[in-house]
Amino acid sequence: MAKILRIDMGNQTVQWQDVEQKYHQLGGRGLTSRIVSDEVDPQCHPLGPNNKIVIAPGLVSGTSAASSGRISVGGKSPLTGGIKESNAGTNWAQIAGRLRIKAIIIEGMPQDDTWWGIHISNEDVTFFNADEYAGKGLYDAYPKLFEKYGSKTALMGIGISGEQKMSMAGICFSDKENRPSRFAARGGLGAVLGSKHLKFIVVDGQGAPGVEIADEALFKQGRKKLTDALMNHDVTKPGGGLNSYGTAVLVNILNEVGGLPTRNFREGRFKGAGKISGEAMSELCKKRGGVGKMGHGCHNGCVIQCSNVIPDKDGNELVSVIEYETTWALGANCGIDDLDAIGTMTRMCNDMGIDTIEAGGMLGVAMEAGLIEFGDSKGAIKLLEEIGKNTPLGKILGNGTEATAKMYGVVRCPTVKGQSLPAYEPRVIKGIGMTYAVNPMGGDHTAGYTIASEILGAGGKTDPFDRDKAELVRNFIYTTAFIDTSGHCLFIAFAILDIPTGFEGFVEECNGLLGTQWTADDVGRIGKEVIDREIAFNRAAGLGVADDRLPEFMKYEKVAPHEGLWDITDETLDSVLA
Repeated sequence: MAKILRIDMGNQTVQWQDVEQKYHQLGGRGLTSRIVSDEVDPQCHPLGPNNKIVIAPGLVSGTSAASSGRISVGGKSPLTGGIKESNAGTNWAQIAGRLRIKAIIIEGMPQDDTWWGIHISNEDVTFFNADEYAGKGLYDAYPKLFEKYGSKTALMGIGISGEQKMSMAGICFSDKENRPSRFAARGGLGAVLGSKHLKFIVVDGQGAPGVEIADEALFKQGRKKLTDALMNHDVTKPGGGLNSYGTAVLVNILNEVGGLPTRNFREGRFKGAGKISGEAMSELCKKRGGVGKMGHGCHNGCVIQCSNVIPDKDGNELVSVIEYETTWALGANCGIDDLDAIGTMTRMCNDMGIDTIEAGGMLGVAMEAGLIEFGDSKGAIKLLEEIGKNTPLGKILGNGTEATAKMYGVVRCPTVKGQSLPAYEPRVIKGIGMTYAVNPMGGDHTAGYTIASEILGAGGKTDPFDRDKAELVRNFIYTTAFIDTSGHCLFIAFAILDIPTGFEGFVEECNGLLGTQWTADDVGRIGKEVIDREIAFNRAAGLGVADDRLPEFMKYEKVAPHEGLWDITDETLDSVLA
């Protein structure tokens, strides 16, 4: 039977607990948000002793289900002040699932300044002193830990930013080649681990009993249906858009639409977009050769493989991975069209354990404030170096976009609930703007990826400029909460929206695993329960409907080339999740 592992950092003790009935049918985001709601005081200080970090593999993580290696991390966010779930694709999730770990609850705070690591195997849970890794980059620390514990393990850890409790510190998971490159990045949860002096968790799957499946035949039937759908959809299939050009296939598409935020959301088109696109990355890999690769998976069993390995000028590895959000944040948003510079900054963010979206948002605001000029890649690199050095300037920048804007009096601050907006211009693409505004996580595209419909036509094409999208946004937000609970990659949404048997398989996988009899209607029902619980936490934490709004400047500053304004009424926004 799966168990919950409770870790008390105050006295370095562990306790295995039976799973309460109310948690049996939950995993991933559904479980992290439920436990946080049950156990964390919404009024607590995010970096104080009463906050907790909850880590949970998805329902099907660790099984043979395709593209299901997602891990969810939850807690009260030091960036938004509300509840947070952030997830990543990694073998860590699969090993945790096979170890029959339902969730890990990290609580308490140590009495001294010792940094701790934890090793979890099928046989034991042990603490180890991690002081030797403090202050070091993750590209230095991870190889040493893999050498010590073996290449068949997986790592989770925080970087220098987490140690310094910076609000844009993420939690780094290893990819399938053991790089420090897969992040539960958003919301500053790395800072919460830093407050608890927990530097690493190593999971070792040797001898793991595997995930318990109630109905193997039904699970396999569902797995085949969903896998077939993923392998045949134009976006997710081998040789399809995501596989060939990575998530950055969207750069040119969004630029053409006029929805690629440029120079701190001043414009919707970037002249240098073609130089930082997925197509440009593909050409770079071909030209430079070496280790360069498109079509790379973040975890074993991923059939979409939308990641990449970007080579430097000598064909050696510069970084993995440059995602769409990253090449936008550190590129177009800063007026930078140099992939080598973007790759260098991405590697720096990985090394320090920083959310690249928040880093790019911060740099855009810093440029707005006049610290450096837009397009100054060398200056941007120097600003990131300040964070690594923990200088007074670095402390400001390391706390993210809104903190930087407040310090320097910048009005054009693209955040919601304190979190930097991602790479889609809401004055042009109205549905994603509504998602930014009302979802419980703050500025977050993955909370309800209406881009699938508004830009790529999945489930039926909708007009990006159309304002009548409350139902569309609501359905995407609820369905996404269920996908995050299942442990599947968000990108299965394309296949389950367009191929009915794919959706059937998705539900059948869950039924086969749990022994439930869910239907398609239960996907929305369960997703709504997750969202309602998260909203209730936020309201108790002091976040009200006034926080479910986009930045004021978007109401009066038109964005070229469409001269769009944010014109969705407050009444419409309040109706989405009412």
